[in-house]
Amino acid sequence: MKPTLVLVGRPNVGKSTLFNRLTRTRDAIVADIPGLTRDRHYGAGRVGDKPYLVMDTGGFEPVIKEGILHAMAKQTIQAIDEADRVLFIVDGRQGLTAHDKIIAEQLRKSGQKILLVVNKTEGMATAVVTAEFFELGLGDPCAVSAMHGDNINELADLALADFPEVVEEFSSNHPKIAIVGRPNVGKSTLINTLLGEERVIAFDQPGTTRDSIYVDFTHKDKQYTLIDTAGLRRRGQVHETIEKFSAIKTLQAIEDANVVVLILDAKNEISDQDAHIAGFILEMGRALVIAVNKWDGLDEYQRATIKSDLSRKLAFLSFAQLHYISALHGTGIKKLLPSIDIAYAAAMADLPTPKLTRVLIAAVEKHPPPRGGMSRPKMRYAHQGGSNPPLIIIHGSMLNHVPETYRRYLENTFREIFKLWSTPLRVDFKIGHNPYADKKPAPPTEAEARRAHSRRRRNRKKYG
Repeated sequence: MKPTLVLVGRPNVGKSTLFNRLTRTRDAIVADIPGLTRDRHYGAGRVGDKPYLVMDTGGFEPVIKEGILHAMAKQTIQAIDEADRVLFIVDGRQGLTAHDKIIAEQLRKSGQKILLVVNKTEGMATAVVTAEFFELGLGDPCAVSAMHGDNINELADLALADFPEVVEEFSSNHPKIAIVGRPNVGKSTLINTLLGEERVIAFDQPGTTRDSIYVDFTHKDKQYTLIDTAGLRRRGQVHETIEKFSAIKTLQAIEDANVVVLILDAKNEISDQDAHIAGFILEMGRALVIAVNKWDGLDEYQRATIKSDLSRKLAFLSFAQLHYISALHGTGIKKLLPSIDIAYAAAMADLPTPKLTRVLIAAVEKHPPPRGGMSRPKMRYAHQGGSNPPLIIIHGSMLNHVPETYRRYLENTFREIFKLWSTPLRVDFKIGHNPYADKKPAPPTEAEARRAHSRRRRNRKKYG
């Protein structure tokens, strides 16, 4: 197993900036606003030949016993329990605070290995800036600047000094599943139910999740990565800078995923925003599973209304599998992962060229394309041009005259034959190049010129 380094500290000491440095990514949202990070956020890093995991946490407020800050503190305590080493981050420019002392006492009680990290020390004398932090009794502080990258490699070496080399075990060849939807539809609750633990903060307040949280887990010997995302509002309703960053992170998570689970709230009508999110998923070509959440609290009339709305407003998602669930109570959840497996298999399907071509020829014989002008489009063969989503390229002539209705007919035929359920399917046409189109005729030989001249003379004598 890779060692796990957990970043802990009070708000705004630079934990997320250090996370990005240690993972060499920009995965964590960084802004000069306290309390920005709320959930545990995992990332992978490496120093030399030693891989490791880094876990970012929200600002630690262990003395607060209610509200969102209490939920964040519970997440941090769980992260500390999972840690192989805790990196306690303090602010070298603000100096030692009473809050730092409270956190240090909490960390000592945990019994975990702790490395004290003094951040924001760029341009300062190390001995001076670290002196007062010896009072915490956590050993020699390590002075770094996460913003400028000072001493980051030295910090990683110190953090990993006691750990042997490890073999990376979690394969990258497994489904990545983005859980998306409007705010407060139950995305985080669904992830916690799938994992069987309170892995991300589920709070009855829209906008609780701000970052995209990646969580690896195994179910029945199958590996998955779940991505919890921030709720997507209508563009006109996104005012705060942090919300704009969160929306961008969600869109990036959709692009990074293989399968997207779109969560709809059964207690609210299917909105234009739901259709807009679904349209973006379709535009990105991601396999899709729809989960209608909070289904258990509805009467028969409300259920019939939601089903009618689904068939009317999201008719363009008819290829996706649909589930009615309760993320809070776990009903309907068992069928969700098998549907995700089916969607992933379809999105990554390998389609052999001979079979694609046979299916194409059979479809054309059954229903030929309409004429385009004086002639009918000719389709010669098909091959796969990509996956996630599957792309089928058809070669032939006059294909620029194929109407959109015929393209959809071919898409439905390929989907039916190859069982490509729950994934968009794209069919592109490629017109064959005529090798003689740009070729000028060769000048006649001397013998051909004489024969042509003789023919013209005979014709003049014969017809005057």
